[in-house]
Amino acid sequence: MTDALAALGLLALVTSGELNHWISSMIVIGLVAALAIPERWQDKGWLRQIGLLAPLGLLVTQLTRLVLGAPVLELAVEFAAGLQVVRLATRRGAAHDQQVIVLALLHLIAGTVLGGGLAYGLCFIGFLIVAPGALVLSHLRREVEGNYRQGARDRTGLPVDVPRILRSRRVIGKQFLLFTCMLSVPIFLFTAILFVMFPRVGLSLLLLNHSRPERMIGFSDKVDLGGVGKLRTDPTIAMRVEIPDLPSEPPPRLALYLRGTAFDQYNGHSWSRSMTERVAADAHGPNVRIRRFPDPVRDRKMTIDLEPIDPPVLFLPPDAVGLRVHSRGSPLLGTGTTILRGPEGEFKYASLDDRGIRYDVFLAGKSEPPAKPLSQLERARYLTLPSDVSERVTNLAQSWIGKAESDADKAKRIESHLRSEYRYDLESTSGAAKNPLEDFLFNTKRGHCEFYSTAMAVLLRTQGVPTRNVTGFIGGTYNRFGRYYAVRQGDAHSWVEVYLENKGWTRFDPTPPSDAAPRGDITGVLAFLRDFVEASAQRWNRHVVGYDLKQQVSLFHSVRSRYSALRARSEIFGSLSSPRRIALFLFGLVLVGGGIVYLRRTKKTKAKKQPTKEEKEREALRAAELYRTLEQSLTALGIPRPSGTPPLAHARALSQMGHPAGDETLALTRVYLAVRFGGELLDDEKRRDFTRRARALRQLRPNVDRAA
Repeated sequence: MTDALAALGLLALVTSGELNHWISSMIVIGLVAALAIPERWQDKGWLRQIGLLAPLGLLVTQLTRLVLGAPVLELAVEFAAGLQVVRLATRRGAAHDQQVIVLALLHLIAGTVLGGGLAYGLCFIGFLIVAPGALVLSHLRREVEGNYRQGARDRTGLPVDVPRILRSRRVIGKQFLLFTCMLSVPIFLFTAILFVMFPRVGLSLLLLNHSRPERMIGFSDKVDLGGVGKLRTDPTIAMRVEIPDLPSEPPPRLALYLRGTAFDQYNGHSWSRSMTERVAADAHGPNVRIRRFPDPVRDRKMTIDLEPIDPPVLFLPPDAVGLRVHSRGSPLLGTGTTILRGPEGEFKYASLDDRGIRYDVFLAGKSEPPAKPLSQLERARYLTLPSDVSERVTNLAQSWIGKAESDADKAKRIESHLRSEYRYDLESTSGAAKNPLEDFLFNTKRGHCEFYSTAMAVLLRTQGVPTRNVTGFIGGTYNRFGRYYAVRQGDAHSWVEVYLENKGWTRFDPTPPSDAAPRGDITGVLAFLRDFVEASAQRWNRHVVGYDLKQQVSLFHSVRSRYSALRARSEIFGSLSSPRRIALFLFGLVLVGGGIVYLRRTKKTKAKKQPTKEEKEREALRAAELYRTLEQSLTALGIPRPSGTPPLAHARALSQMGHPAGDETLALTRVYLAVRFGGELLDDEKRRDFTRRARALRQLRPNVDRAA
């Protein structure tokens, strides 16, 4: 159990995902190697030297990394994990077992700071189950070793063999394991009460030097051409979208566009923004204005649960008019979330919390006012072209749009040509060319979404149509357990927004739809298991990791309402007349009493039919005493059993020889074997009968002598 406790503590650290992948691999390999070391090696001199030198080497290594600027928290956790591996490999005795238990507890505590996800929850539950047994065994080993040091000896006069005692099924049996595991029940209940009574109220000081979430390509202030395409094979969940009033059988995949950020300047190799200043969004409490403030009465709503990403961009559908941020904090500390608005209509958030953000998006109806027209200065900004755009690009755009007059028709024709005449390819070589756009348009004619959106934006700008490049997500896979659509990093996408008079910015997607789906999507049983694990992880993060004062108040209100409902039911029961209530009470009492009597009788009957282990051992000792009486009689008759001959073989030999005592000896020997090894029981009368018959054999001696 101590090994299991140590493994659970280390797994709580490794599964957090916050440690370096190489460090995590070394910890797992070291754990397996330490557990595989035979017990007889623990007294080897070289292993003791490792136990002395390895911690010093780890300490010097971590101090050196600290001087080089590595985070203090990660260094401390890695050092504690290394100490655990060394102690598991070199432990000898109860004192070392107790050190392993203490280190495992420290690892479990550190796991709450590093991660605290669903994997940690499983490790925590396993820890609660195994810890009581490990503590009891450690105490038992310490007591046995204490007797060993005092010179205690067993029944044979040999020194006490501590490992043999601890491995004995008579000491550590199923009942012992079951009892120690049952001790985890009150511990779990006490832990649950503490969890409910003391919610999370703020940030830990240990998180001040905590690493930021992994940076996601495509949403910073500058994006190189070809960056977003690298995400197409990443199955990591970026956000979960909850849509109310779904049909009974929701579509398995949704073509949902979620806008993240936009760019207005293209230099031939990358997109950027000419303006980067961000200001605080117009907000009233948790409500944030996009076009206007939310109106829950007439607006449709969807909820987005965004995972922590860097940069912290909010993703919105194109018809969003407002949003409402869900508070994740306490009334004492506040939510700590600020919404910032950028020059291209993108929204970012700044928060003290590192758990992402959850917000409601309110969607516009059909009667929304037209968008604000572009000024001349803004229009010029969205028509800027790089200096190296050749006439080939302009001529290609003119040939594609033909006689189209309106900007909408021009955009549709260019979109159609790109969709039909070019192929989607994640491995396109155009990104490494001197002029990536022209190489894509005229040479390879293969690329991913950024090449298509860039091509359409530049082609339209050559024809005087304002455009901007947009990055975000498209799609969403339905999760049957969580009833939400999971949007993954592999759903990252890039498209174009074209400014049309009286309509404002309008989305166009020139990427071929049949090839734009994310790569590596799974189906069947694997998809079923993935959905279950992801939905469980979401509930764990929301209701356990994210449990705060707000959720505590909501929980207490829910308990109070259910209690009121139960009281209402009890009042209905109390409206029955007194004699009826007494009759129902007596009837229930009779049922319970009858059930208890029946169970006790059944248990006694089974106990009579099946003797216990102690009864079998006691009966075996009595059978051995009875057989000694038989052997004494055989010795008196001059036919003792040789020391190397089994009892049954000796009795059969006497019977086959025709000895006068042979048949009786064979019968008594079979009775002895049935009791000694067959588990049968002899009552007092049968034992007396066995003794009488064994002693009666001695009376055959004169007849035997006469026959001789």
